[in-house]
Amino acid sequence: MLLVKDTPNQIPLSFDISSSKGRDDLIETASVKAAVSVLDLWPNWPSHIVILAGPTGSGKSHIAHVWREKAGAQEVEFSATTDEIVTLSKQSPILLEDLDRQGIDETKFFHLLNAVKEAQSSILITSRSWPSSWSIKLPDLSSRIRSATVVEIGEPDEALLTQVIFKLFADRQIEIDEKIVNYLVLRMERSLAVAQKIVERMDHLALSKKVPVSRSIAADVLAEFELHETDME
Repeated sequence: MLLVKDTPNQIPLSFDISSSKGRDDLIETASVKAAVSVLDLWPNWPSHIVILAGPTGSGKSHIAHVWREKAGAQEVEFSATTDEIVTLSKQSPILLEDLDRQGIDETKFFHLLNAVKEAQSSILITSRSWPSSWSIKLPDLSSRIRSATVVEIGEPDEALLTQVIFKLFADRQIEIDEKIVNYLVLRMERSLAVAQKIVERMDHLALSKKVPVSRSIAADVLAEFELHETDME
């Protein structure tokens, strides 16, 4: 981070601080244990289709990223043509993220799953919702999905949030007091995505005020997040 000089309440210039997302960075708690086990089991999956289902901020994307690196997978979206999807499926394992956000093109989805099966390959699908809520109309596609291995990822528990927040501050080379972390965990939304935003905002606010990251900074940031949520209602 650099600071704009000679201005009151200095504004930090934002540079991307990448949070490490390798296999060793996965923090294994009860909420993600099953998903991590499936990740480690690849390529010996019980089904060539694995679906990770869990709420926003539960860690699905991190696990998907680790699997993509491990498997040499390519990510596809339904915006691609059917031919492009089938071609990719024959070249490598496939990652299909945020299926429920994309809107399901049943024809393309069916061709994709068929191509993966014919190639004796693998596909990892992430979704906020369970397959039973996808309202699939094609019987053959429904049959394919029923054969999938579905793994639930729960909301991050306090243990996971605590470890993640420590790690996020460490990524920014900030030593954080355990009492401040506990203060955050007891009051924030249980979401890894929100944890990342809170840590980023605390860092920026402390730099702008030229003070250490403190409980006061934590309280100000939590108040900002609560105000934002109220405005969105």
